Amino acid sequence: MLGITLLPEYIQSEGVEPLLDNLLKRAPVTAISTSPYVMSELPAEKGGAREPPADAEKGLARLLDRPLWGKREVWIETAPSFEPNLKLYEGLRYQPSKPTALTRSEGSVIDTFIEAVQARGIKIYFQIQSAIPPGYRVQFGGPIEDDAPRLPDGSTPSQRLDKNGSLASPHIIGYGEALIKDLLQRYPSIDGIRIDWPEYPPYFLDSIFTDFGPHVEAFANENGFDFENIRAKAASQYKRFRESLTDADLKAYIQSPKKLISDLQISEDWVRLKSQIVSNLLLRYRNAMNETGGAQAELIPSAFPEPWNQLSGFDYTANSKIVDAISSKYYTMHWPMMMMNYSDALMEKNPGLSPELVAKTLCQSFGGTSPTPSSPAGFSYPEPHENHPVSIQDMIDKLAIVEKESTNAPVWPIAHSYGPTEDFAKRAEAVYSVSKERLWVNRYAYLSDEKLDALGRIFE
Repeated sequence: MLGITLLPEYIQSEGVEPLLDNLLKRAPVTAISTSPYVMSELPAEKGGAREPPADAEKGLARLLDRPLWGKREVWIETAPSFEPNLKLYEGLRYQPSKPTALTRSEGSVIDTFIEAVQARGIKIYFQIQSAIPPGYRVQFGGPIEDDAPRLPDGSTPSQRLDKNGSLASPHIIGYGEALIKDLLQRYPSIDGIRIDWPEYPPYFLDSIFTDFGPHVEAFANENGFDFENIRAKAASQYKRFRESLTDADLKAYIQSPKKLISDLQISEDWVRLKSQIVSNLLLRYRNAMNETGGAQAELIPSAFPEPWNQLSGFDYTANSKIVDAISSKYYTMHWPMMMMNYSDALMEKNPGLSPELVAKTLCQSFGGTSPTPSSPAGFSYPEPHENHPVSIQDMIDKLAIVEKESTNAPVWPIAHSYGPTEDFAKRAEAVYSVSKERLWVNRYAYLSDEKLDALGRIFE
């Protein structure tokens, strides 16, 4: 089983039938995920956003492997591919994006694509964002201030890659429910909904110490948690990591790698609370699908692999009882970036720390980068021609753990297509070998014909 995330701009750029002909000639694709929007070029000086995305400026090295309208780097605008049913959103804080002339001129291509994909016996899903209204595309939108995730002192993190709102916000969840119902009513033949970031993405150290906003406080009190005690422990631990970490602490973490993850989890109560917030969101979305007559449609969240899921709030065991499958993300160009982000935060506020010990501690605890650099200066977002600095065995081990934890739903590992062809094929084959012959690939934008041929060889 082979799935690919193929966003609408390539349907528009390459054409429905030529795209599918070329894709299936090279790889045995059985599932495709797209999104309910359409795109056109818009110059940067007029407000256009960069494609591919910048990933908090670390990904500016990336260029598209598959040219988009003949270019490897474009500035764009988007519009929904459909006319939202505004009755579903009545009284909600967040409202869907308004259709534009682009919707009217290009929106029908999504209907044509769905029909063409299913005619070839391929499943078709919509990918949406779990907590970034309006939810069509990861780079656009976001919450208002009242719904932003917060640190223990009530402030918002200064650095974030994602634009997720608080997963406990009734406004965020209410909008997500309405969007899911809207999509299933408008596109009733799709096979399911794939949702991204139904967790607290731990890209930065501060992100690990969210969310302590009023919506989480209300959720905690309603579910029997001592929120003030949890917040006090989080504030103390946050201060320790940001102000009083020592080389002795790092040496202790090197001796016991799991201890760092445990300390970042803050407390058992916080782990339980955070995971219940995530599970509640997933359950509400599953129920929204059922209420719309979409009980047969699949709900498939994407989540971080271990140990990051222990910090993001995503419990594979609990959530496998709610959803139909789980996609575990092996976005390996992000792993050294995350190590860089963590080390920057630790050394900024703890200037006496040994750079060598910081690098060794992070690599040993997270397994995110291999080989271990001699200092944090060795952590970097790989250039397009560079192999991803990760251990293949580490990828295999991480997937084996989440496969075991997901007791009630199959795991679809996602290999990211960014990077050199041979390195991509090696990473994709590694997770495929563990996953009972399941593999998802993100994104089509980096899947050159050469990489598609490499995928085909994996499935021979």
